Amino acid sequence: MIGGLFMYNHKGEVLISRVYRDDIGRNAVDAFRVNVIHARQQVRTPVTNIARTSFFHIRRANIWLAAVTKQNVNGAMVFEFLIRFTQVMQSYFGKINEENIKNNFVLIYELLDEILDFGYPQNCDTGVLKTFITQTGVKSQSKEEQMQITSQVTGQIGWRREGIKYRRNELFLDVLEYVNLLMSPQGQVLSAHVAGRILMKSYLSGMPECKFGINDKIIMESKGTKILDDTGSRTASGKPVVVIDDCQFHQCVKLSKFETEHSISFIPPDGEFELMRYRTTKDISLPFRVIPLVREVGRTRMEVKAVLKSNFKPSLLGQKIEVKIPTPLNTAGVQLLCLKGKAKYKASDNAIVWKIKRMAGMKETQLSAEIDLLETDTKKKWTRPPISMNFEVPFAPSGFKVRYLKVFEPKLNYSDHDVVKWVRYIGRSGLYETRC
Repeated sequence: MIGGLFMYNHKGEVLISRVYRDDIGRNAVDAFRVNVIHARQQVRTPVTNIARTSFFHIRRANIWLAAVTKQNVNGAMVFEFLIRFTQVMQSYFGKINEENIKNNFVLIYELLDEILDFGYPQNCDTGVLKTFITQTGVKSQSKEEQMQITSQVTGQIGWRREGIKYRRNELFLDVLEYVNLLMSPQGQVLSAHVAGRILMKSYLSGMPECKFGINDKIIMESKGTKILDDTGSRTASGKPVVVIDDCQFHQCVKLSKFETEHSISFIPPDGEFELMRYRTTKDISLPFRVIPLVREVGRTRMEVKAVLKSNFKPSLLGQKIEVKIPTPLNTAGVQLLCLKGKAKYKASDNAIVWKIKRMAGMKETQLSAEIDLLETDTKKKWTRPPISMNFEVPFAPSGFKVRYLKVFEPKLNYSDHDVVKWVRYIGRSGLYETRC
């Protein structure tokens, strides 16, 4: 697998060096420094082959982390290990920089002893590692602590240690959705889907079990709730239902219960983690619509008009709105007029960038532009790239709702009512484009 692991600073000096196989020599260190770090041309590929040796590298701030091998290895696995290793280091000493690595080099070597065995990645879970590797080194454990470590490594709950206590039990839940859209100039939706993530921060004492309820169509039908219309988008009581095409859970979720009882039950890791990922393509509420109008006035002038409409509740506010309207390559100058926000022409991007700080729902505004063009000999017609958009809205465009979030802890004397819960919905733009 991995023959050696090296960490460099921006000057090419080796901070951490660990060789696992005899086929990797000292010249590999110099080869990476000369051909990648000190290369005259910028190295764009994350994999570099030098003298039948493969260098897989990632960069964090001013630190280069390189895995070296002479074998035909799985590249995705190597990069997964490098990213996991950076996450482990961040959980121990925070930001990855030269000073922190020098101050914690003993700890880093201890971590490498645990997570790499003869070049093969082992357990990279920070919850398990922190039970027997501390900031100051390896503890001398008693028999009880050794039994606890064994249960953490071989047991089912390897992502959470026992004995966690908080003065105030809190749960923070963020439903984060990215809307992807491709719309025709006539307003017809050519393709649309939502990629969602559920992020959770848990500050709970003991070993609690959480139950999480969502308005998924399959789950609602399994509970005996009648679906009212043929599209399956609402229940008999008029509440929205989301149709999830595919989903992916954190390892803490009990999949057997989800398949049989259609309930999401889990013992959460301590701190922040990603509980679930999902994707949906039906009944998406598109937050914004751009109506473009492009008119060519001769060969040296063009008129552009873009109308922006917000399609959500008037009580909500969209934020960080940015509309990017492409312009021809032979643009000489642009005169702009917008009713809301600020707009300017960026020659480096060949686009008009229109920014609006806030916009309420069910509103409409527009931008007008007169573009002066240079005469060119080329007869190639302008391809009219699509108008792209960025935004953030305080709701889930897919209609995803958290029905309930319950906490059970039988051993400690606190109930579900004692837990403070916070739920937040955030909708953001993914690839949100409208053709001209």
